[in-house]
Amino acid sequence: QVQLVESGGGLVQPGGSLRLSCAASGITFNRYDMHWYRQAPGNQRELVASITSRGLTNYADSAKGRFTISRDDARNTVYLQMNSLKPEDTAVYYCHARHSPPFQGVLYWGPGTQVTVSA
Repeated sequence: QVQLVESGGGLVQPGGSLRLSCAASGITFNRYDMHWYRQAPGNQRELVASITSRGLTNYADSAKGRFTISRDDARNTVYLQMNSLKPEDTAVYYCHARHSPPFQGVLYWGPGTQVTVSA
């Protein structure tokens, strides 16, 4: 079956760093665009960063310059390196896999991992 397994979340102080990992199984990983979303209490789920199957990246304005998304196709894993963390980064972070076009309707979600930024 398809599994997206996130790791690396936790509690960190403002200004600190975390690296989230998402290991995928059950999909042809190199055919999927990968994304990190987050959702804070009372907010909609928002896209934080994306990396296409070819390695092209994009970031939300709130993440640009602080976060880096990368992928390792040999390990079927996508990463989100988060630096200079702020309290407003506190959210549940979700790994999302979406098949590259024209099959972008095929998609999967991880269970989410909590990131808390607090002094």
